Amino acid sequence: MSTAEPGRGAARPGRVAGKVVLVTGAARGMGRSHALRLAEEGADLVVADICRDVDGVRYPMARPQDLADTARAAEQRGARVVPVAVDVRDGERLATETARAADDLGGLDAAVANAGVLVTGAWDSPSARDWRAVVDVNLIGVWHTCLAAIPHLVARGGGSLVNISSTAGIKGNPLMTAYTAAKHGVVGLSTSLANELAAFSVRVNTVHPAGVATGIESDLDALLRTDRPDLAPVYTNALPVRRVEPIDVSNAVVYLVSDESRYVTGTQLKVDAGAAIR
Repeated sequence: MSTAEPGRGAARPGRVAGKVVLVTGAARGMGRSHALRLAEEGADLVVADICRDVDGVRYPMARPQDLADTARAAEQRGARVVPVAVDVRDGERLATETARAADDLGGLDAAVANAGVLVTGAWDSPSARDWRAVVDVNLIGVWHTCLAAIPHLVARGGGSLVNISSTAGIKGNPLMTAYTAAKHGVVGLSTSLANELAAFSVRVNTVHPAGVATGIESDLDALLRTDRPDLAPVYTNALPVRRVEPIDVSNAVVYLVSDESRYVTGTQLKVDAGAAIR
């Protein structure tokens, strides 16, 4: 894996050609998909992931090799890549590493706050530690990502913040109270920033997928089948598919990073097969 050379590289063809984009949670799942689609469309990348487990989350996080694999695959698509093992809950270090990477790559044009975790269970089952883990990663981590990116976008004369929410950020998804609360918070944060940053030509939007196969492990399906079958219709998609694919969400991310969406800000873009209308 090569180290990026200082200065802005020659733009490659594509919808985001010449842009430099930070992607968090990039080691696997949707984050890797976002990074690779952006690379295919001409972006250079800062790819970040915690690469270790999180207390309060019952499934394993990605590992350093996963992040290296993402970086290598993006480089194979022509991108210059700076991989960073960093916890989005550590805002100071995230800002420092983002600044260092932006200096290596010649600036920063956009950030995709994708890192997220999930804890499921009935309303009274998550502990205070569970709640803290989910809110700290899924909401405070998004805020830290924005905070790390905004000065660079303002210095650039504008840019795009793409914050990954969920259908749980639009409707009241049961059996995942902490996750739903945090994803609603992402919408409030993003619309507030969209107003405040519009004067600097920084656009802020959220993306709302339905269920996606991402490497996040959940016992939600079992809970719906055995404990609360009455709640299963809340998770039904209008279109005849059970899940959306990561690539479909990544295509929305590319659109919001690109100049095709230059007048799009403060929106909630659903990629949910109609789940939010059910």
